Amino acid sequence: MPNNPDHFLLICETCEGSDRAASLRDALEAKLPTGFGIRNVSCMAGCSRPATVGFQALDKAQYLFGDIQSDQDVDALAEFAHQYHNSDHGWTKATNRPPALLEKTLSRLPPLKLEASA
Repeated sequence: MPNNPDHFLLICETCEGSDRAASLRDALEAKLPTGFGIRNVSCMAGCSRPATVGFQALDKAQYLFGDIQSDQDVDALAEFAHQYHNSDHGWTKATNRPPALLEKTLSRLPPLKLEASA
């Protein structure tokens, strides 16, 4: 993991446990672009569609994907990580994301913004 990542992949470890989260981390770590950090997190409320994985970066849309089960899903997440990293705003249409993620998108949230201090 980079010393100062500016993009993050979040892996839920609640529904399927820390062993499954570690397995996903191991499968994804070498496939992510430089600048990505991986964080195991507690529940992201995707419990009906585990395993859930999120993407975050400052000033970019945020994503949550669920039903991550296969090697094809892992490859699609890695492909999306590159797409997300190369985007100025993170916003993608469903049809522009890897096809394996089309039915696995649980949410897209507006960008995180730093508020100016008063």
